[in-house]
Amino acid sequence: MEELLSKIGSPADVKRLTIPQLTQLAAEIRERLIVGVSKTGGHIGPNLGVVELTLAMHYVFDTPRDSFVFDVSHQSYVHKMLTGRNDKFGTIRQPGGLNGFMLRTESEHDSYGAGHAGTALSAALGMAVARDMSGGKEHVVALCGDAAFTNGISFEALNNIAAQTKRLIVILNDNAWSIDKNVGAIAEYFHKIVTNPTIAGLHDRAAGLLERFGGKAVRHVARKAEEAAKGLIGPGMLFEEFGLSYYGPVDGHNLQLLIETFKFLKQQNKPVVLHVITQKGRGFQPALEKQKKFHGLGPYDPETGETKAAGQKTYSEIFAESLSKLADGNDKVVAITAAMPNGTALDLFRPKHPTRYFDVGIAEEHAVIFAAGMATKGYKPFCAIYSTFLQRAFDQIVHDVCLQNLPVVFCMDRGGLSGDDGPTHHGLFDISYLRSVPHIVHMVPKDEDELADMMYTAMLHEGPSAIRYPRGVGPGTKLKEQAIALPIGVAEVVKDGHDIAIFGLGAMLPEAMRLATMLEREGFSAAVINPRFAKPIDRACVAEYGRNCGLLVTLEDHVLAGGFGSAVLETLNELELSVPTVRVGWPDAFIEHGKVEALREKYGLTAEAALEKARPYLAAMESRRLALR
Repeated sequence: MEELLSKIGSPADVKRLTIPQLTQLAAEIRERLIVGVSKTGGHIGPNLGVVELTLAMHYVFDTPRDSFVFDVSHQSYVHKMLTGRNDKFGTIRQPGGLNGFMLRTESEHDSYGAGHAGTALSAALGMAVARDMSGGKEHVVALCGDAAFTNGISFEALNNIAAQTKRLIVILNDNAWSIDKNVGAIAEYFHKIVTNPTIAGLHDRAAGLLERFGGKAVRHVARKAEEAAKGLIGPGMLFEEFGLSYYGPVDGHNLQLLIETFKFLKQQNKPVVLHVITQKGRGFQPALEKQKKFHGLGPYDPETGETKAAGQKTYSEIFAESLSKLADGNDKVVAITAAMPNGTALDLFRPKHPTRYFDVGIAEEHAVIFAAGMATKGYKPFCAIYSTFLQRAFDQIVHDVCLQNLPVVFCMDRGGLSGDDGPTHHGLFDISYLRSVPHIVHMVPKDEDELADMMYTAMLHEGPSAIRYPRGVGPGTKLKEQAIALPIGVAEVVKDGHDIAIFGLGAMLPEAMRLATMLEREGFSAAVINPRFAKPIDRACVAEYGRNCGLLVTLEDHVLAGGFGSAVLETLNELELSVPTVRVGWPDAFIEHGKVEALREKYGLTAEAALEKARPYLAAMESRRLALR
């Protein structure tokens, strides 16, 4: 049988295929996904689930004229293969290769970039309204996973769609999962639709009807499914109440049914929702059996699905185990996650303290206010949310937590570069966006043991606090038997010195130590400080070394703008100390995806780069020293 995928250079090539050929192409795409992602890592489960759905979309619609908006867009690998990027698929998430999400600068077929859930409906509505205002006729299609509807932005968009456009197609891709199993009333609501006997019968008969009557049956199937689904809840379903006509659910792996349904929906002059049932991980047994694991992961064996054997514990695992230990001794400690129990490792906490574990779905704003409410009643909420996702809840941090000085702890996983996931997931801004907020304490551990100490410190602290820690493993420091409370705002002097003081924040402390060694080889005495606190900064420490040293150096895994180095400069200014300061951190730019070590070298977050930035000041210091002899 002739191979098809290698001949697909654009969506136009998809449109020329027959249904049997599309079925063959779907199988080839799955094989390409399984083998390709096994080498690069990535979001294999979500993409295996949308193969037929993406093929049908490109068969019926015409990108880039028509716009596809993928919520999160981690399920866009098939779309990339069909839009001229199949030959580059082996580079996905690799340095200089394809991005793991939609990226407007990567292809004209990527109409909207995304990496966070809940954005598709609002963006698609904006596109549709702009089209209407310009007199355009193109279609806008939003593909949203069911988990995206636990996000408040989706409902804000739903509230506006019918009032603002007459043509918008929303696809609800229902597989009952985000990363973990979906939770809450919305998930239960969709489950009721899918498991309704009348709906199930229509779902089973859809293929047969199509075989007998062709495309004419689609309108009948859609209308009957719509009527049955409406009867589940009352006079009108959720989407109908928002003014969108609901169709489905339909089999998301039946190519002919999907194609005919899209042709029908394409003719509708009203906003519509098509409810599609898909199977996350379809075609790869390990991904079906372990859907949580195969949502997104590193390289694996394409035959068995086995990944590398577990080794050193990650910061996430240390966090979860430390929190479990705190909860053992304090019945007011609770854990909150926003649909990320696996990513934050709270799935290790959940079985030990199931009544004190809360997954609120993809709803970071709600998570923060929910935590604030619990804090008013004497509980100690630990909110485990990636740094990049906590950005969504900035107003709630300010207004609901910090303004009321409530003891909520923000545990910010992926604080720093997030490597292969790229700019949508890098946690490079949290020091800047939290440092300006009154009352909050912001901590950054140098290693695993200090993370445990900071969590214990946060538990005892009577106001809001935040702890940022990196993705992956730390230096491997063994934890003490009992964590200790750290004095708030006090740095640790790791090594004293009198010529140069190097402040290495968190994960950058090893580079600070390397820099000190390099400087000492050149005859300079270098102090190394572990700052511990981005806020409050240790003013006494900055004052001491600012008065006694000829140069300060700050290193941070964070943007320079508003970061820890900025805090040091502000402190020096307030102390009226004029000492040269070299700041090392990420530039005022969105950093691409790639390997952390390579990106640090490229952007100068290394001891070698810091030494070169310091050289003009070192030369001046040496000149003064010679003049005094």
